Amino acid sequence: MTSSPPAPGRRPTIDDVAAEAGVSRGTVSRALNGNHWVSPDAQRAVEAAVKKTGYRVNAYARGLRRRRAGSVAFLLGEDLDQMFADPNFATLMRGASESLAASGLSMVLLLAGSAEEQARALDFIGTGQIDGVMFVSWHHDLSVLADLNRAGVPTIFCGTPEAGTSTTGYVSADDFDGSVQMVQHLLSRGRTRIAMIAPPSDAVGGNLRLEGYLKALGPGADESLVVHGDYSRESGRRAMLELLSAHPEIDAVFAANDLMAAGAIEAAQSLGKEVPRDIAVGGFDDSAAAVSITPAITTMRQPFRRITNEMTRLLLQQIDGEPPAHMTLRTELVVREST
Repeated sequence: MTSSPPAPGRRPTIDDVAAEAGVSRGTVSRALNGNHWVSPDAQRAVEAAVKKTGYRVNAYARGLRRRRAGSVAFLLGEDLDQMFADPNFATLMRGASESLAASGLSMVLLLAGSAEEQARALDFIGTGQIDGVMFVSWHHDLSVLADLNRAGVPTIFCGTPEAGTSTTGYVSADDFDGSVQMVQHLLSRGRTRIAMIAPPSDAVGGNLRLEGYLKALGPGADESLVVHGDYSRESGRRAMLELLSAHPEIDAVFAANDLMAAGAIEAAQSLGKEVPRDIAVGGFDDSAAAVSITPAITTMRQPFRRITNEMTRLLLQQIDGEPPAHMTLRTELVVREST
């Protein structure tokens, strides 16, 4: 008995192996698990079918049935340059490692900044050497989340994933409310022309931060005062130069992270502007970048330690068989000299 190969893009299943080998699904399962109640002919047929279909044993699920691996993957969906440039990644990794260690678990760092890295990471996760995944990425990649969900791997996401990934557990700072708070603070300082250096359109939580900015300004919000950056210091510098060239009357800028805020301050100062006398600048995160420049940056503090603690707690609940859970945590306004 022969069967058609799985459709392109679809992973072969145990049913494909059974159809190719001409045996039952149960026989395939027993053969793959080394059960002695399988005839030599059936064993050979299953092995040949596995090779032909390209089926991979879900060693992760098998490992869960037998015992835990005692480790969790910290899956970083960014490239190495971004990892070293953004201080938030180091903060999250350190917090996750300490939180997992307190629960008796080790952390394995896996990079998934490119398609090739994603494939290698998913292959490793499929070996059953980890019990679950903490996925951190500033950019949405639904394919990775979908693959992890399909494989039945307990996964917790840092941030609010896009619609369509409601089956994924996540822990997020309140990006919308944090942005509202920052703009309200700038308004309370008497600023009337407040621009925004927004995140890239595909950024996790990016739309929420932009929506919070627009909501706080109300019907009179001028969307021409919004310029998108890419979370880097240089993009904040470029965005501020663009804003001041097109709108020299602006008296405040809200940057969607501290690195872009720092770049914005440098750009304003290069043009002879004094911060905050001529233009106030606010950031988001309360990262090391907020105090790496003069004046120090007023920002929204993300509770990074609590985020990683809650990610660990909710992930362990999933590993124990509970359904994925969601949690959104409040941010806190930290006022410094830039406003």
